[in-house]
Amino acid sequence: MDMAAQQDMNQFLTFTLGREIYALDINTVREVLELTTVTRIPGTPEFMRGVINLRGHAVPVVDMRLKLNMARAQDTVNTCIIIVEISYAQSPTIMGALVDSVREVIEIQPSGIEPAPRMGDGLRPEFIRGMGRLDNDFVIILDIDKVFSTEELARARAAVQDQEPVAAA
Repeated sequence: MDMAAQQDMNQFLTFTLGREIYALDINTVREVLELTTVTRIPGTPEFMRGVINLRGHAVPVVDMRLKLNMARAQDTVNTCIIIVEISYAQSPTIMGALVDSVREVIEIQPSGIEPAPRMGDGLRPEFIRGMGRLDNDFVIILDIDKVFSTEELARARAAVQDQEPVAAA
């Protein structure tokens, strides 16, 4: 593949929620973690699973099934937390996205990404960057910066600040 074609490729981390395959731009993904203890925070929305300790910092974790209006599922050995960086108020916010399983990193040329079809009320179309193909399956490419509202991100930040350990003097 020549250099121009490589630069036109987009890389995405694919993951599953139920039987559907979703993807996030690899540039928004920091790391993938095995499921760990998530501490629930009272007063947060149902889709906010809680916070995890990531190298001494509290990171909010969102159950992507609930955020995308899907039924809650039992955690399994494949359940993972994708640590993503979201643009909020002109500064990055680190969040965890709880998913059923992580699959692989794929490359899709921009010409291979179609606009999302309009389909009912389940998944808001502004969440979807587009639809790609992986073999015979469609991949729903999410725009992580649009999945969460400004209010939700502000609440997540506030919840984290309440959970951060106080440094000893």
